[in-house]
Amino acid sequence: MAERELQDILRKLKSSSTPSQSKPLLSSAKLSLLKLSALTPLPNTPQTHLLLAREVFEAGALLSIRAKDTESFTRYVHLLTPFYELPADRLPATKSERSKITGLYLLLLLTLGNYGGFHTELEGLELRKEGGRVEDDRFLGYPIKLERWLMEGSYDLVWKAMASREVPSEEYGIFSEILINQIRREIASCSEVAYPSLPISSTKNLLFLDSEGAVVSFAQHRGWLIKDGRIYFPTQSLKAGVDLEGNQKEVSRLTIENTLGYARELETIV
Repeated sequence: MAERELQDILRKLKSSSTPSQSKPLLSSAKLSLLKLSALTPLPNTPQTHLLLAREVFEAGALLSIRAKDTESFTRYVHLLTPFYELPADRLPATKSERSKITGLYLLLLLTLGNYGGFHTELEGLELRKEGGRVEDDRFLGYPIKLERWLMEGSYDLVWKAMASREVPSEEYGIFSEILINQIRREIASCSEVAYPSLPISSTKNLLFLDSEGAVVSFAQHRGWLIKDGRIYFPTQSLKAGVDLEGNQKEVSRLTIENTLGYARELETIV
């Protein structure tokens, strides 16, 4: 009886379009799983119940991301972990959203700046991967590439990936604004090291802001000085007469030039 109820709830859940519809359905689905003793996988849990539980938790995880509820999403990821660790003969990987959800979790860790957690999760994936590379997976490869480019300072490549059809699914796009803000902060820090000042017009392209007014607002928040159409970086002013390490400055300048070049290119296309 509980199994048929759960299947019916899942059908309604998949057709629900708003959080007000999905939340009560998810609660009912978890209550049905409790009745079936299938909230966690046990040695005697029937495979049909394991499949239903995984489907419920995957639906909950994706609905949480669409609602931008990262705490709820993380809870569902933890609920799914013991199901994902079951052997294939116990719980087949067919019709599973594992790659998508794991990729989203990697992206979440990336946007939180939790690089330790990111690499711990990635190491576990590489150990469990059977045949091929983790990076070749459509959903897993996306956050892996973004992380590498962020570490290299190749922000232009990150922008390009987020602005193109390379985004694996609509759920991944939800993290774009978070990553954009993170990259802006990184570029701003590089700018402070690489240049004593920049024109407001160049800074607008560099930070991918919509207007010069947005640049002024951003500059004020960073404590930058604005005069005669240029932005001056107080950090450089304080270091007047003191030469920065050549390598650090050159890397920062290269990062800025690459990003600025792509920004101008994108502006031309638009």
